[in-house]
Amino acid sequence: MYETLGLFIDGKLINAEQRQTQPVFNPATGDVLAHLPHATQIDLETALQAAQRAFHSWKNSSPLVRSSILRKVAQLTREQSTQIAQNLTLDQGKPLAESLSEVISCADHADWHAEECRRIYGRVILPRQPDVRQLVVREPVGVCVAFSPWNFPYNQAIRKITAAIGAGCTIILKGPEDSPSAVMAISRLFQEAGLPPGVLNIVWGDPPQISDYLIRSPITRKVSFTGSVFVGKQLAALAGAHMKRVTMELGGHSPVLVFNDADVDRAAKMLARFKIRNAGQVCISPTRFYVQKGVYDKFLTTFVETLSKIKVGNGLEPGVDMGPLAHERRVEMMGKFVDNSRQIGGTVVLGGEAMSGKGNFFAPTVITGLPDSAMLMQEEPFGPIAPVVPFTDVDEVVARANSLPFGLASYVFTNNLKTATHVSNALEAGLVNINHFGSALPETPFGGIKDSGIGSEGGSETFDGYLTTKFISQA
Repeated sequence: MYETLGLFIDGKLINAEQRQTQPVFNPATGDVLAHLPHATQIDLETALQAAQRAFHSWKNSSPLVRSSILRKVAQLTREQSTQIAQNLTLDQGKPLAESLSEVISCADHADWHAEECRRIYGRVILPRQPDVRQLVVREPVGVCVAFSPWNFPYNQAIRKITAAIGAGCTIILKGPEDSPSAVMAISRLFQEAGLPPGVLNIVWGDPPQISDYLIRSPITRKVSFTGSVFVGKQLAALAGAHMKRVTMELGGHSPVLVFNDADVDRAAKMLARFKIRNAGQVCISPTRFYVQKGVYDKFLTTFVETLSKIKVGNGLEPGVDMGPLAHERRVEMMGKFVDNSRQIGGTVVLGGEAMSGKGNFFAPTVITGLPDSAMLMQEEPFGPIAPVVPFTDVDEVVARANSLPFGLASYVFTNNLKTATHVSNALEAGLVNINHFGSALPETPFGGIKDSGIGSEGGSETFDGYLTTKFISQA
């Protein structure tokens, strides 16, 4: 059964009543799954007041209590993972196996934060005078406002929620209106786990209106956003105008560097599979493929052959490797990338068009012969399109990889230790993966540099954005 949709404020599920609603579609069929209510300004203020009231007690809660609730959420997530994943596939589109993997991994995030929140330590600084005591303590920042995206609705929301709650903060989260079931499930699981009312609140609605109202409020002390660079800069500017700290995980355009000494067959097959994950709608998806000339032809042949065998279809059908794009507008955008590539002399060697029938399906696509000035080499496609271009030497490809204002993920394939070390040091990216895909684990930091963001989620850094530092000097 599809998740019941509504607002979740002060521990209560609020249905549509007289509120504006919007339909939630299945991107594989176009069918309407449910209708989602939008928050009114009164709802937003009620959520702010509830979060502020709850913070006064939650900030003083025992880390053992926070840990216990997060562990319970992890347990409930695993127990209910099948139904949560099915609903996630219904409204987001990714294959059921990917949805199930996302949900199960989020149980790991809740477990990890349950452990780490018990280890938020301060320190003692030795004084210059024997009758002085100097302490550093870390305290929860206050009410947090978070905005999570539609491509990984469970994963991106749970990262923000568990960090805030584990740190002793309260949080208001605006989830993705296009794929809301996972966030609704999270609110329900936290309630079942015994989280006090007001600590977690969920709202939906017009993004500019909600972000403006919540960020401007003097109650809000922290803003966390995952999404596009354009919107992230707007929200960061608004938060900065009110001296509020931010964590921003924004877009990227991830370079892939495949060297002559790499295991080319393995790299091509791994990258092809990783490229079509969630139909390419992944912020760390490999998107600019630079292959050294000595292995270029071999890589391209294997890469195209692997992608040509990908089964595209409804994510609930057995054997499907890639589902639809989440929005109809993304299909149109893929067409623009292909048209621009053809206009400047690129060659479409696989795919290149929307697939017939119902749903937002676009074929896995490979394009060659593009200059670095091509639209596809400059803008993140966020879809199943891969440009593959040759390079000559290390310094050349590093310069090309670093030429854009993005700096989220990067991928390197080489069996030469010297090359791996040099390139990992030289790449301007928050995440560097060498010969595998090792990002986004609960215990590792996740975040970008340059236009790709500020701060990290995950790892021991996960609580940094949710804690203030207080120095106490006592004589």
